[in-house]
Amino acid sequence: MRRSVLWFPVLLVLVAGLLASEDRKEKTAPDKAPAKEGAKTSKPVSLFDVDEFIKEYDTNKDGVLSKDELPERFRHLFAKLDTDGDGKISRAELEKGVSHLQARRRPSDFIFTLVEMSDCDECCAEELQEVYVFLRKLDRNNDGKIVAEELQKAREQLVQKRVDTIFRDLDANKDGKISKEEARGFIRRHFKELDTNSDGFLSREELTQGASAVPGGLKKEAPKSRSEEK
Repeated sequence: MRRSVLWFPVLLVLVAGLLASEDRKEKTAPDKAPAKEGAKTSKPVSLFDVDEFIKEYDTNKDGVLSKDELPERFRHLFAKLDTDGDGKISRAELEKGVSHLQARRRPSDFIFTLVEMSDCDECCAEELQEVYVFLRKLDRNNDGKIVAEELQKAREQLVQKRVDTIFRDLDANKDGKISKEEARGFIRRHFKELDTNSDGFLSREELTQGASAVPGGLKKEAPKSRSEEK
């Protein structure tokens, strides 16, 4: 899947919210003052205790961990941890490879976070209900699974809805195309790249094409952080 397929539709969503306030500037917190020379900086605290881990799983007490001694959920990482390839994981190797053992968050983890960390069950239930309804719509054949084809179809529908929103907000004379004068925000800044036939107008097809594959230099541009925008 091309990254641009996901990236540009997100920008279209942002455009819809920025149309009426192109020149609005967000208030951002001031940058932190640089640390004084010689000032001590605290090291991040690791939640993974290497010594305790070895003590717990080193069943033969030889000070290293074999593949069989690793918890089953980590055994597929053995080759990455055993950097010298001697068939055992030393304390030094474990310390260097601790990042492999620490849980990585996936986008889907927000579901579990909502359920586990909710301090307002009623609000949490509303959020989960929205997700549930959307996932049910993705499952077009109601087989309890979401496959790539269903995801692609849903993406196309979302893009069309966003393009509809842009035309509704920008096409002031309702002629079915957007001129440079009518364009605002991201659309105006990248008008030339989006106007693939260089006729001075953006058609529905051109915006839809831009949402599916970023043309020209757009694929090289990533959204700026707030600090970069200041």
